[in-house]
Amino acid sequence: MAPLFRPRTNALTVVFLVGVLALLVAISVIAYVVYRSPYQTDAGYAPEQPIPFSHQHHVGGLGIDCQYCHTSAETSDFAGIPPTRTCMTCHSQEWTNAEMLAPVRESLSHQEPLAWTRVHKLADYTYFSHRAHVNNGVGCESCHGRVDKMHMTVQRQPLTMEWCLECHRDPGSELRPQDKITSMGYSPEDDAIPGHELIDQYDINLDHLTECSSCHR
Repeated sequence: MAPLFRPRTNALTVVFLVGVLALLVAISVIAYVVYRSPYQTDAGYAPEQPIPFSHQHHVGGLGIDCQYCHTSAETSDFAGIPPTRTCMTCHSQEWTNAEMLAPVRESLSHQEPLAWTRVHKLADYTYFSHRAHVNNGVGCESCHGRVDKMHMTVQRQPLTMEWCLECHRDPGSELRPQDKITSMGYSPEDDAIPGHELIDQYDINLDHLTECSSCHR
């Protein structure tokens, strides 16, 4: 009786299985790369805004403190968008007829807020308290990047769960004294207080930082 399979069948089967395995590995690698890429995380996202507001000019050039505009950063869960009247405290006297600022003047005249496009967006199922971070020594640039160097506001960090947990597991390197919260270009080496001492000063419970309920409620 003639054999059911030819001698080379075993070799073809091995080649087929190796090919399938290689394809699965390739798909997994591609999926992982896409998952961590700016396409998925929105890192580098810089949407068009109603006016070309430059943090580089206002923060880096003029030295305006973050909390001059973002007044609720220490007291609210949300940093908030500055109202038009905050802009007009300066621009009622400076650049009063600039065409690029026409939307600001119209906003004040019609008592309608500017339609800013949100840059930093977390998942709907994520609880994030701005005041909890600011009041416990996390500086603005840890999450927002060097805004003093941004012509247009850009999302610098991936804002993924992995990224958040890197800090929650070991926050010492990101902590700073309260008087340095809004400082740009701050380095822990610039201050005499080590990170682990700041953890104690702020009475931070490290175990609580990695509990699911801290961010998912």
